[in-house]
Amino acid sequence: MQTKKMNLEFRKTNLDSRKMKLGSNKVNLDTMSVEEMWELHQEVSRALIVCLTSAKRKAEKRLEQLHRDREAPSLNFSDDMKELPPTPRRKYPRVYPKYQNPHEPSETWSGRGKTPRWLVAALQTGHKPEDFAIGYPGAPTQNDAQNVS
Repeated sequence: MQTKKMNLEFRKTNLDSRKMKLGSNKVNLDTMSVEEMWELHQEVSRALIVCLTSAKRKAEKRLEQLHRDREAPSLNFSDDMKELPPTPRRKYPRVYPKYQNPHEPSETWSGRGKTPRWLVAALQTGHKPEDFAIGYPGAPTQNDAQNVS
């Protein structure tokens, strides 16, 4: 009976001394007994379990909230949709082509956006954009512009 009491007292003093060692943020494993290291291991394991469990709970709550937001009735998601539904396009007036490639008549350009390669190549060889202009019936021509001035 007395040996158990002595073991408990010894253990209590060892725990207190270990706590003092831990309080200094430096643990000297060389001076610790195997029992102290095992208890330290168990404490670290418990602390890790607590931290990991709380992080897992936070992540699960966040996923649950995201899942709830995704299933909001205002978005009208179906089960197989994984993305947001496409937003409706802004309605712009149709822009008709102004320039046409003479070698490939299906290649046209409206004058908006990036200049097509065929026109860039033609401009580098000395042509002017007006050389590729598409003439519409009733559209002003260069002759009309010269007659006005």
